[in-house]
Order: sequence, then C-alpha cells, then structure tokens
Amino acid sequence: MHALRHDILSPSGVEFAVALSFTSSTSSTLVNVVTAKSNLLRVYGIREQPSPISDRVESERDKRARVRKGTEAVEGEVEMDQSGEGWVNMGAVKSNASQEPATTWRFYLIREHTVHGVVTGIDKVRTMSSNDDNLDRLLVSFKDAKIALLEWSEAIHDLVTVSIHTYERSPQMAVLDSPLFRPELRADPLSRCAALSLPKDSLAILPFYQTQAEFDVMEQDQSLAREVPYSPSFVLDLVADVDPNLRNVIDFVFLLGYHNPTIAVLCRSEKTWVGRLKEYRDTGRLYIFTLDLLNHIYPIITTVDNLPYDCLSLHPCAQSIGGVIILTTNSLIYVDQAARRVSLPVNGWSARVSDIPSLPHDKDLDLDLDGSRLVFADEKTFFVIRKDGMVHPVEIVSDGRTVSKLVLSPALAQTTIPTVTRQLDGGMIFVGSSVGPSVLLRAVRVEEEIEEGEADDTNAAPTAVVDTKNAMDIDDFDDDDLYGESKPVTQTAANGTAPGAHPFRTRTVIHLSLCDSLPAYGPIADMTFSLSKLGERYVPELVVAAGSGHLGGFTLFQRDLPIRTKRKLHVLGGARGIWSIPVRQSHRVNGTSYEKTSGGLFAGENDSIVISTDANPSPGVSRIATRAAKTDLAIPTRIPGTTVGAGPFFQRTAILHVMTNAIRVLEPDGTERQIIKDMDGNMPRARIKACSICDPFVLILREDETIGLFIGETERGKIRRKDMSPMGEKSSRYFAGCFYTDTSSVFEMITTDGTVAASSSDKNVTSTLQAAVTAGHDSQWLVLIRPQGVMEIWSLPKLTLVFSSAAISTLEPVLNDTFDPPALSPPQDPPRKLQDLDIEQILVAPLGESDPTPHLFLFMRCGQLAVYEVHSSPSSTPPSGGRSAFVKIIFTKVLSRTFELSKQEEAEKTVLAEQKRISRTFVPFATCPSTSSNVSGGHTLTGVFFTGDRPSWIVRTDKGGHKLFPSGHAVVHAFTACSLWESKAEFLVYSDEGPSLLEWIPDIELDTSLPKRSLPRSRPYSNVVFEPSASLIVAASTLQARFASYDEDSNMLWEPDGAGVSFPQCDCSALELISPDSWVTMDGYEFAPNEYVNALECVTLETLSTESGSRDFIAVGTTIDRGEDLAVKGATYIFEVVEVVPDPSSSIQRWYKLKLRVRDDSKGPVTALCGINGYLVSSMGQKIFVRAFDLDERLVGVAFLDVGVYVTSLRVLKNLLLIGDAVKSVWLVAFQEDPYKLVILAKDIRRAYVANVDFFFTNGELSIVLNDEEGVLRMFTYDPSDPESRGGQHLLCHAEFHCHKECRASRTIARRTKEDNEIPQAKLIAGFTDGSLSALTPVDEGAFKRLYLLQGQLLRNVQHVAGLNPRVYRIVRNDTVSKPMSKGILDGQLLQAFEELGVQGQQEMTRQIGTERMAVLRDWSGLALPW
Repeated sequence: MHALRHDILSPSGVEFAVALSFTSSTSSTLVNVVTAKSNLLRVYGIREQPSPISDRVESERDKRARVRKGTEAVEGEVEMDQSGEGWVNMGAVKSNASQEPATTWRFYLIREHTVHGVVTGIDKVRTMSSNDDNLDRLLVSFKDAKIALLEWSEAIHDLVTVSIHTYERSPQMAVLDSPLFRPELRADPLSRCAALSLPKDSLAILPFYQTQAEFDVMEQDQSLAREVPYSPSFVLDLVADVDPNLRNVIDFVFLLGYHNPTIAVLCRSEKTWVGRLKEYRDTGRLYIFTLDLLNHIYPIITTVDNLPYDCLSLHPCAQSIGGVIILTTNSLIYVDQAARRVSLPVNGWSARVSDIPSLPHDKDLDLDLDGSRLVFADEKTFFVIRKDGMVHPVEIVSDGRTVSKLVLSPALAQTTIPTVTRQLDGGMIFVGSSVGPSVLLRAVRVEEEIEEGEADDTNAAPTAVVDTKNAMDIDDFDDDDLYGESKPVTQTAANGTAPGAHPFRTRTVIHLSLCDSLPAYGPIADMTFSLSKLGERYVPELVVAAGSGHLGGFTLFQRDLPIRTKRKLHVLGGARGIWSIPVRQSHRVNGTSYEKTSGGLFAGENDSIVISTDANPSPGVSRIATRAAKTDLAIPTRIPGTTVGAGPFFQRTAILHVMTNAIRVLEPDGTERQIIKDMDGNMPRARIKACSICDPFVLILREDETIGLFIGETERGKIRRKDMSPMGEKSSRYFAGCFYTDTSSVFEMITTDGTVAASSSDKNVTSTLQAAVTAGHDSQWLVLIRPQGVMEIWSLPKLTLVFSSAAISTLEPVLNDTFDPPALSPPQDPPRKLQDLDIEQILVAPLGESDPTPHLFLFMRCGQLAVYEVHSSPSSTPPSGGRSAFVKIIFTKVLSRTFELSKQEEAEKTVLAEQKRISRTFVPFATCPSTSSNVSGGHTLTGVFFTGDRPSWIVRTDKGGHKLFPSGHAVVHAFTACSLWESKAEFLVYSDEGPSLLEWIPDIELDTSLPKRSLPRSRPYSNVVFEPSASLIVAASTLQARFASYDEDSNMLWEPDGAGVSFPQCDCSALELISPDSWVTMDGYEFAPNEYVNALECVTLETLSTESGSRDFIAVGTTIDRGEDLAVKGATYIFEVVEVVPDPSSSIQRWYKLKLRVRDDSKGPVTALCGINGYLVSSMGQKIFVRAFDLDERLVGVAFLDVGVYVTSLRVLKNLLLIGDAVKSVWLVAFQEDPYKLVILAKDIRRAYVANVDFFFTNGELSIVLNDEEGVLRMFTYDPSDPESRGGQHLLCHAEFHCHKECRASRTIARRTKEDNEIPQAKLIAGFTDGSLSALTPVDEGAFKRLYLLQGQLLRNVQHVAGLNPRVYRIVRNDTVSKPMSKGILDGQLLQAFEELGVQGQQEMTRQIGTERMAVLRDWSGLALPW
C-alpha cells in the first residue's frame, strides 16, 4: 500500500527571528525581519505607512468644534484660511499637510520558503560583498548541524544559497543523544565569525573575511574573495581547549567592544535539581574568553562562579556599560567584566535556592521568570516579558560604568507569549511567539514634566508607560489585553516654560506602543470536523483547538473560501457575462444637463448599472439593469445580441458596450450614442470573442485571432479606430491581450539615451479638453500575446514596444526583457492548429492589500494557471541597434496551479456546443470585507476571480502572500464585483445555481493556505469533539489552579511561609458545550481543581432510552493529581446532551445542556477512550477495559486486557481495536462478544512512543499508521502469510517517513474517487505541535510509480533552498534494516517543486522517466487536495 504525505498548512508562529538589511535598500522597506518556525523561512519587510483614518477621528472632531460656525471646510477642502481672505491655496495646504503625516510601521511578506530541514537558529553577517551592495547576509542553522549562508538576489527576487557548512559527521554528533540536541547559532556583532553549538560542550566556529588584509594573510587566491567569503571552519572543544570545568552549556553569546571575537558562556559545573540543593547549590558558572582565529588560542578573561542553578539565558549589555544580564527563574543578575555581580530577586524563592548576595526583596513581588524573554529598549533599560505576556521595564542604575542596582517596575502591558525578542532600529522591538501572534512594538523616549508632588519622590517616576494614542487595528488583540490597566497613561508635555510661569523639571520616560502584528494560531492540541451553515447550505469545517495561555481558542478552517448568498436575482440572467459599472447619472432640466449625485461618503464610486447577457434565445440577449427599490432590480433596456464586454468610458459619463459584431457607446440611461460595425469595407469580419476596455482605449480580439484597437475622443464623446501600423500588418494574429493602467510607478519607460519618457501624454494632442483630461492620468500599457508564444508590452498612446519575452510560453520562473523588435505573426496557410501550451487568457491587474502591485495572470489551454509578480529590475543595458525604449521590469512566478478540465471537441461548432461552452476568464475585483465590528469593511483587498469549471479566488495579503482559494461552486459562468446596493463587499455571480448576490462571511482571514476564522477564547483547549445528533461542539478547556497537598486526615502538608512565596500551580479542566453557529457556551461542567481531562470522545453506546437502542454520549477520561508522594488516580464520565427550554430573552431557538449520567472512579489515570459495537473501551493504567452502559446509570465491565505501560491512543474499525502505548508501540486486538473476549492478533515488537495510531485502508488493503513523539511516521501491515510475521504475531513495518514534529491529533476522513467504490478510501488529516496540518492520501500503483521516479529526478535536478538534501531530511535511522524504508511514502513537499518549474524543465524530467508531463500534473492535482 502506497501513500502521499503532504502539508495542507504551513507551521504557524515564530520561533526564531533576526532583523537585518537584506533586500534592496532602494525600495520602501525600512528594515527586513526574517522569521523561522520548524521548516518554514519567511522574509518580511517593515514599511512605513499612513496610520488608519480611525485613529484621527477624535482629533478631527475637536478641530471641527473649534471652527466658527459657517466656515467649516467643504468636501475636498483641507482647512479654511485663517487670515480671512476667504480662499485657500490648495497647493500650499497639500504640501503642508504632507510634511508630517501620521505614519506607522507594518509588516509586508516578501518571500517564503519551505526548506528540507528543521531550522534551529538564524542570524545576520556581513561579508566582503556587503561593501558593494551594503546588504547583510543571512545565516541559517539546522537540526542536523548544518549552517547555510544565504543572500538576496535582485535578478530573480529570491534567496540564493552562497554556501552550506555541515558538521553532522563530526565526532560530537556521534553521541547517542544527538537527536535530542538542538544546535544554537550565534554571530559576532562585527561579523568576524559565527558559532554553532554542538553536543559534548563544543562549538563549530565559522570565520568570515571582512577586509582584503585578512584575506591576504591567509595567502589565497584573491579572485576567490567574493565567491568564498569565509575561511576554513573548525570545531572548538570547550572542555579540552578552554577550561576543563566548562561543561553543561546553558547559553552563549558574543560580546560587544572587544578587539577579537569574545564569547560569554553560561554553564553548570554540576547538574542538580531542587531535591539536591543541600549537596549542590549554586552550580552556575560564567566564562568570558576571546577567540584568536589565526593562532587558535582562547585566553579566558573572566570567570564567575556560584551563580544560581536555575540560570536560563544570557544577554549582552550595550558597549557603554559592558557586561551581561543573566535571566534566572527567580532573579535578574548583572555581571560585569570584573566579575562583580548585582542580583535582583523577583520572589521569595531566590534566597532559599541560592546564596548569592542580592538586593533587598520587595515583599509584594512574587514573579516567576521561567519562560520569560528579555529585550533591550535602550542602553540602560530593558523589558522582561513573562510567559503570560506581562511586560516589566527594568532600569540599570549606574555611576559611569559601575552598575549599582537594577530597578524593576510593575507590569505596564500585556502582549503576546514570547518565544524570541529582537531589538530593531528606530526604537522598534519585535516579539515573536510560537504559540500565538507576534507583535511589533515601538519604544520611544519622551521628555515629561514632573508634577510638584513627584519632584522629590523618585520612586513615583515610572520607567516606561504605554502610549495608547497609536492604538492599531490589530485583530488578534483587544486594547485591554494589549495595554492592560496596570499603569495610568502619562500624557506628554512641552519641554519648555511659558513666560511668567514657574520653571519645572522633566524626566525621560519610555513610551511603548503597538505598531503591527503577524497573525498565528500556535500548536494544534486537538481538532474535529463540524458542519458550518453558509446561508442555506452546510459545508464541512475543521475546528482546531490551538494556542496557549491567554492566546488559546479555536481556529476554523474551510477548504473553499466561505461565502453566503444574500439573495437570488433570477430576473438578471447573465449566463454569458455580468458587468457592474459605475456611471454618473446625468439628468436634463430645461435643456441643461447636470450630473446627479447622491449624498454620503464615496457616493460617486458606487456602481449604478448592471449589464448582463445570455446566449438564449438565439442570437442572444443583453439587459441593462438599474436599482429599483432597496433590493430589487429594474430592467429598462433589453438589446438583442450577446455582449462581449462593457465598461465605463469618458470619465464614467458613458458606457462602452462591445457586442459580437459591433462596438457601441451608450448614454448612462442605455440609449445609443454611437455604433461602429466591425466591418472590413463591406465585408463582415470574424465574430468578436473578447475585449479589453480601459478608458480611453478599447481592444477587441476576434475568433480569427486578429485584433482591433480604438481610442475615445473626449471632446466629441465618440470613439475612432487607432492606427496599429507599429505592431505589424492588420492581419497579424494574437492569442490574447489586455490593457493595464499603472498606479504603482513600476512601469517607467526609458529611452535608449537614458531619459525617462512620459508615456501618459501625447506630444501631438490637439484637443485642449483631451489634454486636460489625460494630464493627471497614470500610464497606460497594452499587453499582447502572439501565436509563437511571445509577450509584448506596448506603451500608449504612441504604441512603442517596451518589453518582449518569449519565455512566457514555457512558464519560466523569471521573465526578462529580451530586447527583441516586434515579432511578426502573419496568418499561416494552412491555419495553425491549437496546441496545449497556447495561452488562452491573459490579464495584468493589481493584487494586494495595503499596497497593490501589478501582477500578470495567464491561463493555458492545457489547464495550467500561472501568476507572475512585476518588480523593478536592476539596471540592465539593452543591446545597441535594438529597440528605442524599454521598461526596467522583471516578472517572477509566484503561483502555479494545474486544473483537470473537461474539454469539448474542437470540431463541434453546433448551437448546443455553444450553449455548453464554459468561459474561463480572469476578472479583477476590489472588495472591503466586512468584519463583526465594521459591517462596511475595514480594509480594501484587490484580487482576481477566475471563472469556469474550476472557479477560484486569487488574492494577496500583506502578511500571507499569494493565495488561491476554490470558490466552492461547480462552475461559475460570470462574475463581477458589485456596489449597486452601496456595499463594497458584494459580488454578482452566475453559477450552477443561477444568478445571485454573494458576500464573504465576516472576519475571514486569508493569510494561510486554507481560509480561516479565529475565535479567541482567552483560554486553551486540550480536547474538542463534534456531537452529531445535536450538531454541537464539546470541548475541554485547560486552566491553572493553586495546588495544595493533604495527608490522610485532610491536613495541609505545606502552605506559604514567607513573603513572595506562593502555592504551586497545577492543571485543571472544565467541559464546555458550544454552539458552532454563534460560538456561545451553552453549558459546562467543572472538574476538581486537581483533575484534568486526558481523553474526550463522542461514543455510541447501547441504551434503553431510544427506540433504536443506541445513542451518542460524551465520554471523558481524567487524571487526578495528588502530589509527588502519591500515585495519580482517574475517573471516567459519561455525559448526555439533552435539549431544554431556551431562555425567552435569547435569540437562539434551541438550547442544550450536559447531563452527567455516570462517574466511575479508577485506580489509575484514564488516558484513552473509544466506542466499539455499543460498548465503551477505556484504559486504566496498564489495562484496557470493555464496559457496557447498564440501565443508563453504571458501567459494567465485560472484558479486559493487560497491555503496555501507558496507553496513549485507541482507534476502532468494526470489531478491530488499535492500542498505542508510550513504550510498547502498537497492538492490534480483536473484540468478540460471544463469549466476551479481547484477542491479541499482532503487535510491534520494537520499543516506540506512540503519539497517534490510525487505520488506513483503500480498495481492500489495510495498513496501520503510527506517529511517534520524534515525528516519525510508520506504516505497518498485518500479513500472517509473510514468514517474517511469525504467523501473524508481529506487525510488519514497510515504510518509514520522518516528519520532524510531533503529531498531537489525527482524524480519518472518507476520500471518494471517480471509480465510486462502495467503500471509500481513508484519508488521514494530522495536526502537529508547530501548527502545521498534513494529509496522508492513498496512491494507486500506476501513479505511485510515476511520482516516485519523478521524486528521484527532483532530488537531483532542482536547486533546493539552502543546499539541503530532501532525501536525508526524510530518512529515519533504523539499525534493524540494511537500507532506509522510505519507498512506500511520497514526499509532497518535494513533489510540489515540480508544479513550480517551467514547462521545459517539466518536460525534461518526465522524458527521463518515460512519462508525460500532463499525466504527472494530473496525478499531483488529484492527490494534493486538503479534503
């Protein structure tokens, strides 16, 4: 049995981050932030953008209140003239207003890569090449002891691997526990070297050349200085080469301000724990030594002994102060170069576990710094961010370079749960989280006035305050969560005195504000499928319990972009096209025409008419509809004939209407102003099949592949033909074409003499009105595709060729200008036959959220869709004697998909075939998605909709990049964005259900590969199930409670006995019954404070209360903690979901509650549950019990089985039971009822920790899939006929696949193929601790052979990011077999690279394995679906 394993969702969150100048400094990016989580690498840019308008509402309101009545600014005016002339110089006002705009800093995703390795660290360095481009290089370390050096290439707008350094064969990596070791990467601040930690207390040192003098000392060839920026690396054994006592390394950092690279290493001389503190107490040590990279000498500068045993991390201070900050669980310690220590305790435990001299302890202070992160705001202030997100400012008080004390202030805000913190330029701080959103904060020092009462009270002066003036629209945080209420906000004052006033003193305070955030949902604890109601239909929705702490909650995923139908519009029709157009409605009164405008903001931008067309009845009919009542449509005009395209024209004062044989100009009311028949003299031309309208130009494409170009004359209000002689003969053939209006200034025409040409105005314009209208327009361009596969871009209105590329026909990753003259495409005799690689559709349109950029969309006849992003290219010199003008742009491929299309026969040209024809076109749109707090939409999203039998939304978000989402329809014939009913979030769609008005559901997020909605609940959930009979969600939340131990007489054994000492915390749980429609908690059940849920399942049990004799119950298995001296106990609960009378005041019609039926105590923890044939299967310690639900009031045991050590997973298929154990791997057991008995069929004889185990079947074949704690996926078979199975006693492992992450939850779903078997295939959906989601899909024999051979070709012939080896990444170390068992499972991450290749690369690879390119793409597109 074969399978494909591929990721549905990428890892969520940030584990490692670094700020650097990485991409081109000429762009709008201030600084780059590179983040990593698991195997995902992302490159962000931080851009400066205007603040949202909502932030300045209050200031505008105050300003208007001060304006004298009658002098308010009219619409379009910025402010009234204050000196009283009565007029305003708008130019001056605009220039003054733009001098100091309110701006903020926002993240913008530039590039992301899924690498074939687990990232364990990233840092920045500067090489000798950095002197040329002034850019940093990126260092990335991986779990198998590799370091990759990457740089940014503007030529391909992507990462380029410079070198890779491997240490996996070093003696240190040969130790037995090396898989448990995570190498950490650190780089010298001056980029002289980098260090990677290795097992057995060693460091791998990689030196870099910084100057030519260093390179000359090494006496090597100078031509290698640029290509090889590093000298040979070496491994430094800290015990042998530095100090024999330097062992058990905790953390290490490079220090600032030294002539040679200097490292501070924090370590433990002896390993200890709380129970051994009497023997080994202060075991922490700090070593500071220098690296002499030439002579390999490592002199020790400072050694500090007797540091607390619970030291966590090391942080270097600024060069002006020197020394390091050591973060421990109970204190903060500053250590300088002279080994002087200053310790600040944060709770009462510090003095009990350590003898280090400390500052006086604040009796009210009781903090736990375990899991905290530290980041410097400036030289003398740093923030400690605790694991609950509380931010504490700490000030370093010093006299010169001598630090006297550390001052800890109360928490001033609550932010995300920190994993990594980085200080950026400009006072910005990045706090990355692996369990929730990551945030960008800004800390700015502000001079503030000291009140008279505070002048002498230095303790009353806060070190930092929260600045709430810049509260951003961050979806993931409420203002209360982010800012808290710990500190009153201090208002800033002017640093000066008024005449006659008393002088006052000022102090400097750090103001902390939120700039932006990166959305994330964190690790997946459990998941289940539920039903989501979208209008009248139900769709499957994946409910994921994710997050941690106060960031916990639910995340809802759907396969298709969720939309809901607002109403049907059958009167509209539109099976062949719908266009919603904004036109200014002009009315005539007494012979004078004026434009009618309705009140309200942006009233002129709303659509006013809708044009629809149908092919029935022949020869077609077109309708012009307007808004009648609130929701109705009126159709005043019907026109015989089929509409090809329509759009606003002459600055939205007319409609340009293209039909199959004519081009018409219509008045806003639909009456005809002008018509141009598409004739060649007196001979009719071929029918018009497509058009592109871009005021004042019109392009038509005919069925014989000729084109026509028209231009509008604004003064006459009519159109005329435009001369196309620069493009070739009139009979030239073209496949596709479109216009593009550039608003981003990426398209800039440059002539060969180096001057920038203004392409938007014509020197020979004679019409004064035409010149006035076009003066302020953005540049316009014409994009054409010729039959030989050449894309040409022509400037308008002069028709100058500025770009030409033949690489588009093979979908190459990068399209560059070839500087060719116009390609000739005369008609061929005999006519050329259509081919699969012919381009059917092309569109250039903006795509994006806050800053849309131009993108090229194209679709081929073979079903391949590609999206290219347009970038400004580095300066390139065109060849002499070529074209006279060019644009400095490149196209980089960002998205590629293959659709399996249902094609009709080309020879079939009947009327019926025309009726069945499916139109596949790209339709651009702009929408303002509605949110629960803002119905009209908060932000504008520009995207493209692809119609046809694979309808899809193509969007790009600022933080998620390019995404393609299915629409959920079987076919969409026509689409348009529509604001006819004054909503920017509605769409008119003609689908298989007819014409309807649609909208996206509120609060949808498009940053991930699946559309999602986030439901923050301020608490995490450990288990979640769907109760099908009532369609409700049952979830177990995880909370924290104080824990106390009692003896047999119920006397408390210990209670807090000092200041700053408190009870320990333990897990506890509560059960919640939730409605998936409104996500309201209907009912709940609280367990004991020391009891938490291990297992939660919906099981079907036999009962007397129903006619069928069975019903669904909620089964819960718990653990009861009793302290470290007593063994844990457990309990089994059976709940029933019952319907009750709803509250009359509630809007919910049906209300449910949880009714406890049975509580059954057990001597051990109940760790796993399931149902089998109406019985309950539960684990208790080392036993499995099968129990019947007797009389709905008790559980009666009918069978039991002694199993392994700790059962982690139970799965059922008919009467077969899979048991996963923490030590004894997996057992296959059968259950029989007459007599009651559990029979062991087979077991895996190896030791393995099973996290999840599932049945996996297809077409009569059965396998067992196991996920262990190390992230290894194994497939077992039960085959008694195989001699190796010892008569069926042993399960046979036939495939192993390394996922490198632990699977917490898995669900088996049905996969139905075209064969329509009676029993569907099983598809396995698995959720992981890094937030990723994967699918395991069965693959038939023929497809597996093709894809497996292709996998080998991709392994050898594709340049993988960071130079990593995909095969080694998936190999599992197994000493019982001679070669890896990796053949049975395909790697979807590797196979996905095939779809991203160009056509030539795809054909070359498939030719070598003896198959066809499209056959492989069809295999892949059919398997790589989410569900």
